[in-house]
Amino acid sequence: MEMKREIPATVKDQALIKKRRNQMIRGAVSLFKQKGFHRTTTREIAKASGFSIGTLYEYIRTKEDVLYLVCDSIYDEVSERLNTMELGQGTIASLKIAIDHYFKVMDDMRDEVLIMYQEAKALSNEALPYVLKKELEMVQMFERLIKRCVEHDGLDFSKEHQYLLAQNIFVQGQMWGFRRWALKKTFTIDDYIYLQTDLLLAGMEGYQSQA
Repeated sequence: MEMKREIPATVKDQALIKKRRNQMIRGAVSLFKQKGFHRTTTREIAKASGFSIGTLYEYIRTKEDVLYLVCDSIYDEVSERLNTMELGQGTIASLKIAIDHYFKVMDDMRDEVLIMYQEAKALSNEALPYVLKKELEMVQMFERLIKRCVEHDGLDFSKEHQYLLAQNIFVQGQMWGFRRWALKKTFTIDDYIYLQTDLLLAGMEGYQSQA
């Protein structure tokens, strides 16, 4: 099992570590979006984060550590927001709420999502499997919600359909991040959520049990 990568810090104050690393994530995202991961220097990340290069290295070891933190923060935020919702009803209505929350997280973190898709390939063989595992966990969260809907409403909806629907929800949410430059010309985020949810769930709602 891929384990979370521990990034050493010389500072012991966990609250300060979290604060400084969040500053790094915000600074790095703007730079990676503008220049790309490889053309951005750690000195530039430090400046964009609001502290010196010496301070930067108290919280990370390498530039790749910052990219890893960016990717990890996306999935932590999605998981935290979805886990705070009461979604145990097993209804299509509750699944729609989950989709709405997820898509809005993707809107809030659209720059991070874009960076992840552009630059995650730069992660090492040690770090990349963990990031991919986190992505699969997000898909599995939707699989569980879909399964509850199927059981609750007696839908004749196969496991294969459930798996693909979960994948589609996940990808369509992220699409707002990397295709927003085109989509925003036609849709607000609320328009996008409404129409995508309609498209995603139209098939599911038609699979009434024939038993």
